[in-house]
Amino acid sequence: MNKGVVKSIWSVVAGVIVGIMLSLATDMVLEKTGVLPHGNLYVAAWLIIFVIFYRTIYGVLAAYVTARLAPQRPLKHAMIGGAIALSVNILGTVATWNMNLGPHWYPIVLAVLALPTAWLGGSLYTSKTN
Repeated sequence: MNKGVVKSIWSVVAGVIVGIMLSLATDMVLEKTGVLPHGNLYVAAWLIIFVIFYRTIYGVLAAYVTARLAPQRPLKHAMIGGAIALSVNILGTVATWNMNLGPHWYPIVLAVLALPTAWLGGSLYTSKTN
């Protein structure tokens, strides 16, 4: 496999890992401290908005990492990561729709924000390098 292809794949995988790990670690801390209940999001709307906020920040950071590690065309790589996030969010929304885990608007908002978040993270990196 071409060295550039390996670097491209690694950049996207690394960004996805950053986003997932930060989100899961924050969720775990918030659950352990009692801020969030374990296993569902039946909480006040402001708390769900807080969760959306930090996951969006982590998504921007993940896209920035992807763009930074990309061997070329950093914004394209960030958007590929965003497309993966969008796909995972849609699949998660569909798979858990009837599981009574929280309000239905929460996963929809995450899906809607996936691509703009990726674009922002990739753009922050590319604007820094231009």
